[in-house]
Amino acid sequence: MEDSMKIIDDATKQATDLLTTYGMSVIGAIVILIVGLWAAKWLSRMLERALKRTDKVDVTLRAFFASLVKYVVVAFTVLAVLSEFGVQTASLIAVFGAAGLAIGLALQGTLSNVAAGVMLLIFRPFKVGDFIEGGGVTGTVKAITLFTTEFATPDNVQIIAPNGQLWGTAVKNYSFHSERRVDLVLGIAYEDNIGKARDAVMEVLAADSRCLKTPEPMVVVGSLGDSSVNLTIRVWCAAGDYWPVFFDLNQALKEKMDAVGITIPFPQRVVHMSAEAPATAQG
Repeated sequence: MEDSMKIIDDATKQATDLLTTYGMSVIGAIVILIVGLWAAKWLSRMLERALKRTDKVDVTLRAFFASLVKYVVVAFTVLAVLSEFGVQTASLIAVFGAAGLAIGLALQGTLSNVAAGVMLLIFRPFKVGDFIEGGGVTGTVKAITLFTTEFATPDNVQIIAPNGQLWGTAVKNYSFHSERRVDLVLGIAYEDNIGKARDAVMEVLAADSRCLKTPEPMVVVGSLGDSSVNLTIRVWCAAGDYWPVFFDLNQALKEKMDAVGITIPFPQRVVHMSAEAPATAQG
């Protein structure tokens, strides 16, 4: 009986010692965990709300930053909980760092696309809805994610390009400026009056309300071709009207030239035939 009581007393004493030693650590760890998880969620939500107040940060970037803050706070919370139990967090961080380096080397192509996606979302060389040319792709931007950018070609074919491909090359953004210049070339015959042709072209441009008066349209002799005098026509319009204006002006110019008697020549070649009789063979 005395031995049993002694065993119970020893077990009780050990339990008391463990509770005394680790009880505060357990309570502290629970408190840190609760506060840390709450702080992670709260900071993530507050950051996302703050970013929504500005139009300079893309929607995708808002979600990325909010998630990044959340997981960073959770990581620090876990390290703080482990330190409460005496775990050497310095060595643990070193292990995580080595693992992160190995993963980064294995996924360097993917991570470079993520980095490029963040840069595209921050500096915004183009946005959703812009018509661009870059990285061997031409089309309208439909979506920008952390890894890829989605395009729709003029014939409505979907193209998904890695962000690194776009960030590492020159990008032409045809939608960036509100106005664009339409360049046309009109060939007239050498026999036609240049002044008359120029006045007819200016009448066509003035009749189209989409053609801007400022900057002033320009009609000049651009070159003297083999078969025609080539007039260079430059007129400005809204960026969204570029292709309609381009196609409509080509038709209107042809109809106007026909109406005023200006010839639009086609390439031709003059061949001179020799009239000399072929030499006869001597017998």
